Amino acid sequence: MTETALDRARLYQGELSAIRRDIHAHPELGLEEYRTADLVAQKLEEWGIEVHRGVGKTGVVGVLRNGNGQASVGLRADMDALPILEATGLPHASQNPGRMHACGHDGHTTMLLGAAKYLAETRNFNGTVNFIFQPAEEGTGGALEMLKDGLFERFPCNAVYGMHNRPGLPVGKFITGPSTRSAGGAFFDIVITGKGAHGAHPHQSVDPIVVACHLGTALQSIVSRNISAQDTAVLSITRIQSGDAYNVIPQSAVMAGTVRTMKTETMQTIEANMRRLATSLAAGFGAEATVDFRVIFAPMVNDTNEAIAYGDAASELVGEGAVRRDGPPGMGSEDFSFMMEQVPGAHINLGNGDSAALHNHLYDFNDEAIPYGVALYAAITEKKLPKFSPD
Repeated sequence: MTETALDRARLYQGELSAIRRDIHAHPELGLEEYRTADLVAQKLEEWGIEVHRGVGKTGVVGVLRNGNGQASVGLRADMDALPILEATGLPHASQNPGRMHACGHDGHTTMLLGAAKYLAETRNFNGTVNFIFQPAEEGTGGALEMLKDGLFERFPCNAVYGMHNRPGLPVGKFITGPSTRSAGGAFFDIVITGKGAHGAHPHQSVDPIVVACHLGTALQSIVSRNISAQDTAVLSITRIQSGDAYNVIPQSAVMAGTVRTMKTETMQTIEANMRRLATSLAAGFGAEATVDFRVIFAPMVNDTNEAIAYGDAASELVGEGAVRRDGPPGMGSEDFSFMMEQVPGAHINLGNGDSAALHNHLYDFNDEAIPYGVALYAAITEKKLPKFSPD
C-alpha cells in the first residue's frame, strides 16, 4: 500500500508536538519573535533548506528547490502570540507572563515546519517551495512588513496558501470556499478634548465624558443607517477612558474600537461617517474630536481556482465528506489578505476539535491536528508542482 502524505506526517507526531509545545511555552508578541524565528531557522537548516532571516524584521523564509521546474508556491504560517495571561495550567503553559499562544500560531508554525521536513525528505515535486514564516499577524502589520521587505520580489510565488485552526470543527475536517473568507479590519482611536473643571461646578466645564457617551450611541447608527442591509459590517467600541478622580471633570476622553467589513468600500463609508459624526457632535457640545482610523487588515479573498485546488488537495487526504467548500465567511480578520492581494492564493480552516475559543485564556492548539496541516501543505505543493515521470 502506497504511503500517503498523511501517513508520513503522522510519523512526525512526537517530534512536532514537542516543537509546538516548546513554542507555546515561550510566546512572543508581534515583531518580537526572535526565539521563535531562531527555532524555525535552526530546524529548516537542519533539514537542508536554504534559510533567509529577518524578512520583515523577524520573519523567516525557507527556500527548497527540486528538479528544473520554474513554477513556485508559497506556504505561509504566522508565529506571534497575544497579550493574554494564560490560565490553562498545562505543563507547557506560557513561561512569559501576560503573553500566550491563544490563537494557535504555535500550531500553524509547527505544521509548516512539518511540511518543510516532509518535502525536504520526499522531494516529490518539481519547482520551488517558499516556506513563509510571518511575524506579527495579530494587528501589528507583519504581512505588510514582509511585503515592504520585498517578499515576492525576492521569493517569487505563482500561488500562496495559508491555513488557520478552527475550534469546534472536528480534527480531520476542513472548511474553505471561494471569494471573501474573512473581513477587513480597522482600529480607531477618538480623542475628545473639552474643558476640565471641579465636579461640583460642571457649568464651568466642557465635559468630554458627556460627549463620549453621546458619541458612543451615535456611532452605532453608522452601520444601521449608512450601510446597506445587504452588506456586512461591525462597529464595536471596546474602550472608553477618562478621568482619575471622583470630584474632577477631566479635560479629555479617549474612545477606541474596531470595525470589520467584507468590502473595502464599506470600510471607507464607515470611516467617512465616523469622522463626520465625531467632529460635528463634539463641536455641538463645544468640544473637539480627532479621529485616528487605521485599516489593519484587508478583506481576505480566496482566488476561485486556488480555492478549488486547495479543497481538492484536502479531499484527496480525508475524503470529500470531510471538506466543506462553501463555508460562510467570518468577521474575524487575517492579514494573509495582503499577500493574497499580490499573489493568487487560498486560505483554509482545519479542525481543532473541542477546544476553547480563539483568543481565550483557556485555549490550546490540538496536537492531533498537526498531521492534517502538514499533509495538506505537502499535498497542495505536490498538486501545484507535479513531478512528472519520464515517458
